[in-house]
Amino acid sequence: MLEPVKYRSIFISDVHLGTLDCQSNLLLDFLESTECESLYLVGDIIDMQKLTKAVYWPKENSELINLVFRKAKRGTRVVYIPGNHDAALRNYVGNHFNGVELKDEDVHVTAQGQRLLVIHGDCLDEVVRSMDWLVHLGDKLYSMIMVMSRYYLYVRRLFGSSYWSFAAFIKYKFKVAVKYIERFESAAARLSLERGFDGIVCGHIHHPNKDDHGEVQYLNTGDWVEHCTALVEDETGQLFLINWLEMKAMLEREKESFPDQRVA
Repeated sequence: MLEPVKYRSIFISDVHLGTLDCQSNLLLDFLESTECESLYLVGDIIDMQKLTKAVYWPKENSELINLVFRKAKRGTRVVYIPGNHDAALRNYVGNHFNGVELKDEDVHVTAQGQRLLVIHGDCLDEVVRSMDWLVHLGDKLYSMIMVMSRYYLYVRRLFGSSYWSFAAFIKYKFKVAVKYIERFESAAARLSLERGFDGIVCGHIHHPNKDDHGEVQYLNTGDWVEHCTALVEDETGQLFLINWLEMKAMLEREKESFPDQRVA
């Protein structure tokens, strides 16, 4: 096993533990393969909305939570910013649980001195969504796409193929979805500028992106349902979006090339 990849900071969001579509095994791989000084859980980590309707909790979910607690115990600063699917945790903002800080939002200062506002992003829905019918239509369409994606992934596994997001592919074919994403990103960047930050880190819309909006930087962590992505900061303060499936394949190739390396 190769040594863990070290980062200054890692940001993840929209894991949706408790749902059939959560890729908790891949996130577990990612967190076991990395180390960081600060770990930000940027909302919708546990899907409490779905868990109130039906309990689905594979062992990987518990292993993942226990791993986060172990990281906090070992000195990693872990900040949990609840989203709309785990909004019940907002009642406990300001408290610590097993070393994990619960906050409504946070300010992250990079190694280069950039001040980044860290929020989940559901607060921007009222700014972006102007028609109720669009909200309901989007929710219904997304649910249908995820069901289709589940069956598609099942067939891929039968043939030995790796994970690929059918849901993400289909979603970006809908103009209404693309328009919503564009409006969300503009609203997030505007909020960052109005509050005097150099950029904003968020999640919520399941669309990983790193882009400059005039004077501010827009950074969306993506998700662990459709994309399996994270935002990371290296020791120099550079920010990168990484796709764990691509990174894992690269690490596997390195493992084959250097089979004698071990975790320190």
